[in-house]
Amino acid sequence: MTFSRNLLSIIVLSLLLALALAACGGANGTDTTDEPTSTPRATATPSVASVDTDDAPPPPTPAPDPTATPAPDPLAGPQGSVGLLAPDLAGISSYINTEPFTLEELRGDKVVLIDFWTYTCVNCIRTLPFIKEWHEKYKDAGLVIVGVHAPEFEFEKLEENVKMAVDEWGIEYPVVLDNDHGTWDAFLNRSWPAKYLIDRDGVIRYTHFGEGEYIETEDEIRKVLAELDTDVAGIEHSNIEDADFHLDALVQDPLEGLTRELYAGVERNYGALQYGGSPYVLHEEYYHGLGRVVEYEDTEEEHYNQFIYLQGSWINELENLRHARVTENYEDYILVNFKAAEVNVVLTIGDSDDPYDVRVLINDEPVKEEQAGLDVQWDDEGNSFITVEEPRMYRVIQLDDFEGHELKLSSNSDQFRVFAYTFGAYVEEQPLP
Repeated sequence: MTFSRNLLSIIVLSLLLALALAACGGANGTDTTDEPTSTPRATATPSVASVDTDDAPPPPTPAPDPTATPAPDPLAGPQGSVGLLAPDLAGISSYINTEPFTLEELRGDKVVLIDFWTYTCVNCIRTLPFIKEWHEKYKDAGLVIVGVHAPEFEFEKLEENVKMAVDEWGIEYPVVLDNDHGTWDAFLNRSWPAKYLIDRDGVIRYTHFGEGEYIETEDEIRKVLAELDTDVAGIEHSNIEDADFHLDALVQDPLEGLTRELYAGVERNYGALQYGGSPYVLHEEYYHGLGRVVEYEDTEEEHYNQFIYLQGSWINELENLRHARVTENYEDYILVNFKAAEVNVVLTIGDSDDPYDVRVLINDEPVKEEQAGLDVQWDDEGNSFITVEEPRMYRVIQLDDFEGHELKLSSNSDQFRVFAYTFGAYVEEQPLP
């Protein structure tokens, strides 16, 4: 049984209100939605998919005066705001590409750029080429980039999984595992990705949340490095303009605009309801408990943008939906009616660690080559699929325009686990790390 029309109307109205508030940006320029979604934040371009936000509403922080000279104020506490002393790394469980260190040890002759990220976050992935370039260009001039990996899902806490991503993307700067969000909390951070530029005295001089503003960020890096008496004039500035979005993605109507990030797990769905937002899974029976095998029936004639629909046997788990049985003919599926130019999905292997295939259909047809993301393959009969071999984000759909389609994923394996979908609306495909 799916949600009644009355309940659906309430959910859609709440979604309209939440996204309308997000579009306004709030009085202090921060995200005002109560559910985790991709929203504009502190970007010059009206970005609709540049930052991933945490569940909890952001705590109030002092509004920085752009005309004031930043100065440390030890009495203000360890808040991650411009003009305050940066807190040190806290609760780090592992170090990659480096021996253990503290930020305090770097004071005096180093400038530090903290980058909060997690390896399945598409917004973080799209910033990595620029961060890697800054590391190469400015490491000898005194810049130390520290990637603080603050996981969103449990499997992202495993050091081998993070190392896999670091190796695959050629990240050479230090990466520290903030599995319990100790450093995240010390900075009062609430976004992936988030950047904090710290000067030689340990003072936060600049922050940026989300993608974009690469020219401005590099300008600030060069400015703070110059205070080390470093000659950066001979280092070429990248001057990479921010990417443009399809204008159709910016419409206020959420049923017509860019699809929000969609979470399959019980924790996020209940959290959305708790904070007065809209859930992601549009079936009443989903909300009857955790760890249950539920038989879903997709009886809707019309599937709405912004929601997840299910058919067949699935298990509700804290962070994901898991296919509950072995099938032969792809009888069970998970479906989204999306509006985007790009679709990605976070999947993991199961307990057996054996790879499995996921059939991919767009409008109930195999994905065409010109529609396919980088991870899509085809068999001899022209059927489109992806092979899940490791826990990560898989690139499923890449279109030339902002379009609306139904995407159906199904697998015969009972190891099939779906965590989250992310959607993009860039005019041009973004570079990979």
